[in-house]
Amino acid sequence: MAKKREEREMNTNLDGIIEAMPVFAKELIAGGVAGGVAKTVVAPLERIKILFQTRRAEYQSIGLFGSIKKIAKTEGPLGFYRGNGASVARIVPYAALHYMTYEQYRRWIILTFPDVGRGPGLDLVAGSFAGGTAVLFTYPLDLVRTKLAYQVVGSPKLNVQGVVNTGQIYKGILDCFSKTYREAGLRGLYRGVAPSLYGIFPYAGLKFYFYEEMKRHVPQEHKKSIMVKLVCGSVAGLLGSTKCSSNSPEMKGTMEVLVMIAQKQGWRQLFSGLSINYLKVVPSVAIGFTVYDVMKSYLRVPSRDEAVTKLVTNKRNTHPSSLHS
Repeated sequence: MAKKREEREMNTNLDGIIEAMPVFAKELIAGGVAGGVAKTVVAPLERIKILFQTRRAEYQSIGLFGSIKKIAKTEGPLGFYRGNGASVARIVPYAALHYMTYEQYRRWIILTFPDVGRGPGLDLVAGSFAGGTAVLFTYPLDLVRTKLAYQVVGSPKLNVQGVVNTGQIYKGILDCFSKTYREAGLRGLYRGVAPSLYGIFPYAGLKFYFYEEMKRHVPQEHKKSIMVKLVCGSVAGLLGSTKCSSNSPEMKGTMEVLVMIAQKQGWRQLFSGLSINYLKVVPSVAIGFTVYDVMKSYLRVPSRDEAVTKLVTNKRNTHPSSLHS
């Protein structure tokens, strides 16, 4: 009995904390958890992708499965997660800011421009600006993550012929931060930020655009299904990445994009040979959106319409004279 009473009291206290939290704080937590879970799941593919991009002659020649074998043989299982600590340290604040600012930009646009429709175009604009905001605040962490993942260090327990056990340049996240800052200052921590911004604006917007567009076509009785959310997120990740690689500037509906890509570049282009980027991005986006929606439900974040209605009501109560004018 005493144990059950303690559990009830703990649940009551937790409920009180959740209810007292502002909406933006709940969205920050939900976004951070979503980003951390998604990044950890795809960490091995992220490591291989970075090695493909930075050590092309060494890894691209042996392909995806050859790279998996080589990392396992030379670095052991933990080699697949090299740099993941920095990656998660970067993605948690990035995803938290991305999701939260997306919701905030969306609400701000509705309140400031009440005549603007609440269709997928709104999600595109809000998602794009949210992506840019998140990049500006977290880019140094992304740079550090890339530097750490770039290091290929042979395990001291392994004695593989032909593998050079090079010394580590950076011993960890803080060491990489301090050395980079000492070498080039703040500009060194933001080196290469411009291309990242160019890429994130369309991708971040399209990701939200396609996800919300897909959910609009889901029957009401299936909207809470985790499997349905995963499917919607997978399609959003696939179409968002494919659309960003296309030079066509026009924005179309979900099915129209599929048909347009198939007509102009063939159906195979939708999968691009199941490239490493698709293999990483599709599950990452799917898991991220799904965990975010589940966390919002757990934290009792009000629906977007309810949140906007509450803000409009508060605005009217605070500035009644401006509304009459």
